[in-house]
Amino acid sequence: MTQFNQAAFQTANDLEENLAEYRVGSTTIGGATLFDLGIEHRGGLVAGEMLADVCLGAAADVFAAAEPGAIGTGVVVKVATDNPVGACLACQYAGWPLSVGDYSAMVSGPIRLLRGKEQLLEKLGLSERGAIGVAVLEADTYPTEAAVLKIAEECSIEPELLTILIAPTTSIAGNIQVVARSVETAMHKLHEVGFDVNDVLSATGSAPLPPPALKSIDGIGRTNDAILYGGSVTLFVDADQAVIDEIGPKVPSNSSSDYGKTFGEIFASYEYDFFKVDPLLFSPAVVTFVNLRSGISRTFGQLRPDILEASFGCKS
Repeated sequence: MTQFNQAAFQTANDLEENLAEYRVGSTTIGGATLFDLGIEHRGGLVAGEMLADVCLGAAADVFAAAEPGAIGTGVVVKVATDNPVGACLACQYAGWPLSVGDYSAMVSGPIRLLRGKEQLLEKLGLSERGAIGVAVLEADTYPTEAAVLKIAEECSIEPELLTILIAPTTSIAGNIQVVARSVETAMHKLHEVGFDVNDVLSATGSAPLPPPALKSIDGIGRTNDAILYGGSVTLFVDADQAVIDEIGPKVPSNSSSDYGKTFGEIFASYEYDFFKVDPLLFSPAVVTFVNLRSGISRTFGQLRPDILEASFGCKS
């Protein structure tokens, strides 16, 4: 199995060697190395691509590109991988809610494989052993020393061999990191509806990059809406066509009872508690299955530019 933490560490090394060029800062907390891509340092598009690459365990290609007609910034974030289970579910999925004292953040990235305590990882038999750990935090403040030591302890590694990358959704890099989850949300949704995710051989996805919000709560809303109402994913699968025809309509975001409002409105209605939101909402707007076994392609879902315009505060 690919050593995802080692591969992600190499990308982080590239950041270290070009901090000024990428507008990224580096510091040490509790012995661990922390890269700031959007809190005290501005970061940018390339830093965001690298952040998403690290989050995917360096097992996918990520790039932000101008696209005529794209709502918001005129930029879309595209992802392609030939290892969607490893890149998206083993690494990118934000499955570790970290809470230490007053500090809390969602942890994603390949370090989750070292911890290995998530039901998703256990069910899919995903794990990794190694001395190096690479974590990605979506947060607007640096982790405390206690939080850093907790991450290292839970993953059985020395803090000095822990690398953390952090960016808020109010930054360019933080926006890209979240919007690059189009394929990941489709893969997780497939798992939730009972489809064998190992039948997905390759995948590509895109979603519009929203303007960075001034407040984190608004940034969370915009980046989620980018996928829920603007994300489009193509999955190359080897499966029974009848299975695809049955589960296909259940995969896009419009299969959720919470669908139809901006994520900010939905989130507020649940008093900003993620666990109250219908988990089946978190998926792309459109999902296409290209079945290599049957030679048939099926597309489900729909794009909602009207909701994106309301969320992003702009007109296309």
